[in-house]
Amino acid sequence: MALPMAGPGGYGDEYSERASSLEDYKVTCIRFVRDISVDYIAWVDRYALPAEEDARRREGITSVVGRADEWISRVARSIRGVDVVMNDAIQKMAEATAGRPFPIDVTVGGVRAYTRARPGPVEVRLRASGRGARSAALGRHSRDERFRLESTFPASIAEGGLDGSPDASDLALLLDASGASRDDVVSFTVVVQETEAGEETDRRGVSTIVHIG
Repeated sequence: MALPMAGPGGYGDEYSERASSLEDYKVTCIRFVRDISVDYIAWVDRYALPAEEDARRREGITSVVGRADEWISRVARSIRGVDVVMNDAIQKMAEATAGRPFPIDVTVGGVRAYTRARPGPVEVRLRASGRGARSAALGRHSRDERFRLESTFPASIAEGGLDGSPDASDLALLLDASGASRDDVVSFTVVVQETEAGEETDRRGVSTIVHIG
């Protein structure tokens, strides 16, 4: 059983071309998120975790399903917007399934995971720490990308001064939402790597979605 992950184009590309209406597409994607959550919970079953950690990961997956349902229904205003919310939910469920062995906190305006901001520059605050003597540094989502970024408008996260693996104990990132309009959405994933003696020992991603309004 392979753990499902959203690829570069996300899951929406496969279905959006066949969508007959926005409302029908919302229903399809809400069902898809609910259905795929079963696969993530099945992976938690396979891990045979201690009771407390098992419950934490299950609750994380279940919580994402509920919030994604709400955002697809009430926030998304276009098929592209539905895709962004759905793919963000898939990322978040994968992150909940994997667990978070060291502290990572990503906030927009002091709010985590499902957030809101006005058009323009948006400060993203990253705070992370490693376990014991280990350090936490900003990593890369992939070889070609520092961040995973998906949006309904041209969005970017400034990478000036982020060469190498900058310390992630208290890092301010700048999301450019100057091209956004009311009810646009943007989802991004920040990856943090835990290191010891200069070598990576673990890594985790944290996804955040922003409703522009």
